[in-house]
Amino acid sequence: MQEVKIALLGAGTVGAQVARLLTVHQDELNVRAGAKLTLIGVAVRNINSQRDWDIPSELLTTDAYSIIRQADVVIELMGGIHPAREYILEAFKNGASVVTGNKALLAEYGPELHDAADEAQVDLYYEAAVGGAVPVVYGLRESLSGDRITHVLGIVNGTTNYILDKMTTKGLSYEVALKKAQELGFAEADPTADVDGFDAAAKCALLASLAFHTRVSLSDVPTEGIRGITPGIIASAKANNYTVKLVASAKRREDGIELFVGPALIPNAHPLANIRGVYNAIVVEGEAADRLMFYGPGAGGAPTASAVLSDLVAAANHKANGGFAPRELVYGDTPILDGSKATSRYQLKMVVQDSVGVLHAIMGVFAKNNVSISDVSQENENDGKENTCYLTVTTHEAVYADLQNTIDELNNASQAVTRFTSILRVENA
Repeated sequence: MQEVKIALLGAGTVGAQVARLLTVHQDELNVRAGAKLTLIGVAVRNINSQRDWDIPSELLTTDAYSIIRQADVVIELMGGIHPAREYILEAFKNGASVVTGNKALLAEYGPELHDAADEAQVDLYYEAAVGGAVPVVYGLRESLSGDRITHVLGIVNGTTNYILDKMTTKGLSYEVALKKAQELGFAEADPTADVDGFDAAAKCALLASLAFHTRVSLSDVPTEGIRGITPGIIASAKANNYTVKLVASAKRREDGIELFVGPALIPNAHPLANIRGVYNAIVVEGEAADRLMFYGPGAGGAPTASAVLSDLVAAANHKANGGFAPRELVYGDTPILDGSKATSRYQLKMVVQDSVGVLHAIMGVFAKNNVSISDVSQENENDGKENTCYLTVTTHEAVYADLQNTIDELNNASQAVTRFTSILRVENA
């Protein structure tokens, strides 16, 4: 077998598992790749750090460039933008293919990296960037290349799904559920990227780029987090046969591509409603294949390493036996729609004055702004103030700009509405 030299950048949770599996299963992986896979070095920040697997000391180095320049395939698992971008570009410059799980880098510099890989005539693989072990990148990039994708809707962040799941099943507050996630290692000490939706938005950009053959960046994705989700919102959703999930949505419309990341009400009949814990699931709808779901562990060392090694086997096979990974396929000029043009059903829960004529006045504001009402319900429980009650309004499909005009008018010009307690998108079953 031809030898394929591998440089591994990063030996954290995922990197250490890649090194372990590559060593333990080397003979079998060699057969699958049709090449002898040789790990020539592992670049780390601190050689003496403790790791999930004891990497042989002779492989460890703090000089990433020294192993990049010897490698046929570079695996980048450091995360972050810099120096990961520079390392990957150096790998391409030296004729090495790259396997990465760096969704933030791809969402920001994806076009540059794809162009550099094309120019160098090498592979760029990134299955591990979305969904951990879930093979959704391969599915969109290859398995569904014969179909026309219409909608991608998924739970792509395990941390937020764990938090919302515990709030739903255990009645925990957001703060308590987050603390528990941190104690179990599911959430970072600084959970901003997860709970504010940025991690999911980067993945949404990648999925949309693959599904619609259009370059989508992180800045194109309107993003909301889950910090404002309360036990009251969760309880109200359960009472109305919904589950609150943080979703990434990329939808093809006649006038462009609609993107969204944020909390939404998922009908209990929808397959995403039953995704528990840190698992991920992505529902893909195509004109020919109809609805498919990709499901599995969305994080963790071994599951994500599984995705990395599948990319490595493919890249190594091409190095030894010829061939290339599917190239970035961008065609047409499909516009990315501004968030104000998004269309969805919405559910608004508000505190209103409990008096004659209030409901009529509120419904009039919705009608004036072209927002059609699907359902209205009233809870006689007050907001701690006399003569108030809770009113829940669910709309038909509405343009977000029209909904926002409705909210602004009710906030600014109406004496009927005291405050809004939640405003959530509603997905169809």
